[in-house]
Amino acid sequence: MVNGRLEGKVAIVTGAGAGIGEAVAHKFAKEGASVVVNGLPDDPIEDVVKSIKHYGGKAIAYAGDVSQEFHAQNCVQTAINAYGKLDILINNAGVFLATAETQDYPVDVFDDTLRLNLRSAFLMAKYALPHLQKTRGNIVSAGSEAGYNGLAYNTTYGGTKGWMHSFMLGVAVEQAKYGVRANCVCPGAIDTAWTHKEEGPMNAKMEKTLIDATPLARRGTPEEIANVYAFIASDEASYVTGALWLADGGVTTAKGAAGADTPIWMRFAPKGELRLDHSQEGLENKETQTLI
Repeated sequence: MVNGRLEGKVAIVTGAGAGIGEAVAHKFAKEGASVVVNGLPDDPIEDVVKSIKHYGGKAIAYAGDVSQEFHAQNCVQTAINAYGKLDILINNAGVFLATAETQDYPVDVFDDTLRLNLRSAFLMAKYALPHLQKTRGNIVSAGSEAGYNGLAYNTTYGGTKGWMHSFMLGVAVEQAKYGVRANCVCPGAIDTAWTHKEEGPMNAKMEKTLIDATPLARRGTPEEIANVYAFIASDEASYVTGALWLADGGVTTAKGAAGADTPIWMRFAPKGELRLDHSQEGLENKETQTLI
């Protein structure tokens, strides 16, 4: 079960009930970390914990909206109470709730997106940092290629990711004197509910454009992104701080529909090793809107 890259580490993974967060929780446990699996009360975090334990890993659940100060504090304290320390904070919690041109974007969705994408990351960093300073630990937050490039039809989401990039860059410089590192992983289109028109707010045109613009001509898998998180969070990346680590299939460097040139036989994702049950459930129990 344990490969040892994160042996003896204690990690909190927010938004860990589905999608990339679920994969990160499994990957960290597989690499030897003890994991606090955080999600909203109706997210399947208990299933994720049960699955991690079934395969020999160590994990506990904390249900709560960490954009609320009470839950952010208590999520961090849960790690300390259970495992005695904190080495790694993964700020993965976030939402992608609507697609619309900016003039049509619902104000209530804008407010919810800022709260769940930004306030959660700030509060978790605020309350985790005193403990991370003791362990010379690190924070890895969920950026996005949309934070580099912007995102038409969900300009709010792209804006939150640009904020996340800048936030982590500032934390990296500020906290270096304590031995704390801070970085972002910046995915492109990943095979979760967010990028499928049947399960999320994207329409068929937006979904097709995401794939056509990717030189590798496919979605990434949650496990491929979890592998990047595991390296950056590990001691192997001890000289990596203030990095915005693109894992976007080449979208940011491409110009136009580069994926059209990639042969069909090269467009298949690797099979992977993690046993993930909730990859497509990240938008369950959440209201989404398609206004384009």
